[in-house]
Amino acid sequence: MGISLGGLVSGLNTADLIKSLMAVEAIPQNLLQNKYVSTQNYLKSLQTLNSSVAALAELGKNGMKPDALDLYTASSSDKSATVTVSKGAGATQLDVTVEKLAQSQQLVTDAMATWPTDPPVLTVKSADGTLTEITAESSSLFDVVSAINAADAGVQATRVASGVDAVTGDTLYRLQLTAKESGTAGAFTVYDGTKAAVTAGTAGQLTATTIRSAENAEVTLWKGTAAAQTITSSSNTFTDLVPGISVAVTATSATPITVTVARDDKAIGKVAETLIGKLNEIFDFIATKRTLTTTTGADGKPVVTGGVFSSDSTVRDAEQKLMNAASAPINGRSPSEFGISITKGGRMEFDAEKFAKSLAADPAATQNALTVITTRLEEAARLASDKYDGQITAKITGQTALSKDITTQIADWDRRLALREDTLKRTYSALEVQLSKLNAQSSWIGSQLAGLNSGNSQ
Repeated sequence: MGISLGGLVSGLNTADLIKSLMAVEAIPQNLLQNKYVSTQNYLKSLQTLNSSVAALAELGKNGMKPDALDLYTASSSDKSATVTVSKGAGATQLDVTVEKLAQSQQLVTDAMATWPTDPPVLTVKSADGTLTEITAESSSLFDVVSAINAADAGVQATRVASGVDAVTGDTLYRLQLTAKESGTAGAFTVYDGTKAAVTAGTAGQLTATTIRSAENAEVTLWKGTAAAQTITSSSNTFTDLVPGISVAVTATSATPITVTVARDDKAIGKVAETLIGKLNEIFDFIATKRTLTTTTGADGKPVVTGGVFSSDSTVRDAEQKLMNAASAPINGRSPSEFGISITKGGRMEFDAEKFAKSLAADPAATQNALTVITTRLEEAARLASDKYDGQITAKITGQTALSKDITTQIADWDRRLALREDTLKRTYSALEVQLSKLNAQSSWIGSQLAGLNSGNSQ
């Protein structure tokens, strides 16, 4: 480590002098640090823009799907019927009369304190003929219920209190057995015996009272006409009565319920509005990054600085391609005819009312126009933001490499400046030492001369 005498001999403030010299030496590093900050700001802005453009590409990709605009709203003339639509639905109207509701089978045993046999062995036969043998750990009804519920037999067991035995004083229970699935598909038979005994025909059915029989829901289409048709369902939901349309019922009906499915113009308009809104978010962000800022320089004069995107050709090119994708004619027709137009401020504008009128007047052409614009925007956004070879992505890659290079250069300057400062300290320390020696010699010579003069005067 260098030694500094702090100008004790020379009278110079060597510490301040070295500090001033180092400030001059550090100017190239300061420039690099400023460049690093500006590069990072630019890089972050590019990354934000790229994320927004990629989101637009994904939105466009979803909007390009064949069924993206197959949006419908459904209603029924009675609150006991709820209509839902899914893929493949189309505008239609259907009269439905609900004849029956689906119900699950339910049995209840006689009252008992414990199961008559120990250990209890039951076999459940499902509607498809599957046999499931169930053995409880003991004759306790709690164990019987647990065993039935643990088995994959399609039956749910519940222990229901049923008073007290007048003779023994034991608490009595009934075993309630309910099908897990409604309709005839959930029907079951319980046998008091093993699976083998059931197969052999030697096991008898469990003694129980039928509370509910397994029944399917039933509706009639076009009731009262020659085309009347009955449809059944194991649940109270009838799926795909017509493609993409399901009806859930909660009560029977004496008269037909009218189910209506119509094109959802508001939802289609929302798709267009969302797409244009996302595009404008991108344009607005670019505009903010081009804004000029005015600051005061060291000389007191105003300094105007452009935004990070002020002269960026890559951003300008991507922006222009997106604008062209949204505003170019479709089959010779301007997008403004469908409610999508360019404003004087360089943004896109969506007119919901005009779009709705166009959709009502010519739905095919309007939906096609929206699909074409969506497809073009997806392509332009993808070319700009693709994670492998997108225009903006490539710019980000280059700026990332530049940022790393600047960081390396700054680190190199740290080492270089440290060595330079150490050299200056050693130099000035050596200067102080030499001056000290010269001062000592000067004092010795002065004393010798003074001695000579004194001898001559005698």
